[in-house]
Amino acid sequence: MAFRAPTLIALSAVTLLSGCSAFRNYDSELAQTNQQLAAGNVDAALTLLEKNNSSKDKDLLYYFEKGELLRAKGDLSGSQNAWTSADQVVGKWEDSVKLDTDKYLAQFGSFLVNDKVRRYEGYDYEKVMLTTQMALNLLAVNDFDGARTAIKKTHEREAVIADLRDKEYLKSEEQAEKEGVKTQYKDLQGYPVASLDAPEVVGLKNSYQSAFSHYLAGFVYEALGEKDLAAPGYRKAAELRPNTPLLEQALVNLDKPAKDENSDILIVVQSGLAPSRDSIRIPLPLPISNNVVITPLSFPIIKPDTSTATFAQIGVDGQQLNLTQLNSTTAMSRRALRDDMPGIILRTTVRAITRGVAQKQINETNPLAGLAVGITSAVLEGADTRTWRTLPDNTQVVRLRLKKGEHSLTLPSAVGGSVVKVTVDQRFQVITLRAVGNQVFASGVAAHVIPSANPTAVASLKQP
Repeated sequence: MAFRAPTLIALSAVTLLSGCSAFRNYDSELAQTNQQLAAGNVDAALTLLEKNNSSKDKDLLYYFEKGELLRAKGDLSGSQNAWTSADQVVGKWEDSVKLDTDKYLAQFGSFLVNDKVRRYEGYDYEKVMLTTQMALNLLAVNDFDGARTAIKKTHEREAVIADLRDKEYLKSEEQAEKEGVKTQYKDLQGYPVASLDAPEVVGLKNSYQSAFSHYLAGFVYEALGEKDLAAPGYRKAAELRPNTPLLEQALVNLDKPAKDENSDILIVVQSGLAPSRDSIRIPLPLPISNNVVITPLSFPIIKPDTSTATFAQIGVDGQQLNLTQLNSTTAMSRRALRDDMPGIILRTTVRAITRGVAQKQINETNPLAGLAVGITSAVLEGADTRTWRTLPDNTQVVRLRLKKGEHSLTLPSAVGGSVVKVTVDQRFQVITLRAVGNQVFASGVAAHVIPSANPTAVASLKQP
């Protein structure tokens, strides 16, 4: 029995793990889903999503992805329902953090469990962008009051995250000192350090506050006549993205009366897809049973999306206007990883040392059990590659005044030269376009590639 027990325990662990998320290749699943989205086959993308999430117990990522796909399809109600489910999951996370922050940090900071087998809780920027995207859904039907509620939740969520991360990073530093782990991500030979140290990453105040979210908040408050709340929104956006004329001008114009009866229009162009996460193995010298053992460990890296060409202008009634970029999901994702790397290195290192010591002891009495433990460890120790992949990468805006009536918006040939007709009939209005591959989705109405010889073949978007 002494011989068989460890073997049975180890083999049982392998068997149990065969059904868990450690064996799921989420990035591969979403790569196929996004290929269909980029080709304009939204129904096929949704079918793939459902096929890969057949369990009754849907996770946060399922609701994230479904909401964005339904939005592209034009089903704003279905999109909002999916994102409401996601928001409820995030709300439970918020409640657990606020109820007992120390207990939450103790559970999350456990050295025993690899990040990839934990229940997915979403990255901070995903939690904040969720309510921002929900606000855009509501603004697509001119529900400014509903958008105000979503924006208020965004601000409250940022405060919860800020308090939690301050405590988490401090605890991580204390634990690293206690465990004697001094390795930093800059010490990882072969790791793409430059991607985490890029100016657009280091220049971010944090990984979750978006200049676009706060500018949108300012616009909504201004539209509702709440200028005392609009000003802080614009001011915060300017603080997060300094030296941006659009943001500075918003504050200047806030108290200026309108000179005409034209509508104040905010055109939002979201393009591309959020970056994927991959796992890279890097050998590190670890002290195991009084010996230094070179051990390959896995760490996450960010891989930018290349599905959609970048562009900087949009045509409005034949006039080319410059777009101002207010958000980059790639930069936020890299900043999140940059901030998380000390904790990831600490957990990975301590877990590897503990596992190495245990496996050495098992090998001495039961080589077969040691082999099973080794196999299990190899499977579990890949980096967590889950992330919200259908989330738009770049968010750009242009603000202008337009006469009420029908107008044409044209995106450059880089994304198919698509034309979208919009009807302006509100004092304040938000029009959102989404470009993926050479497809353009306008608040749910798809505008496929339009040959220049056929300018009348346009998609129609009418804001209620």
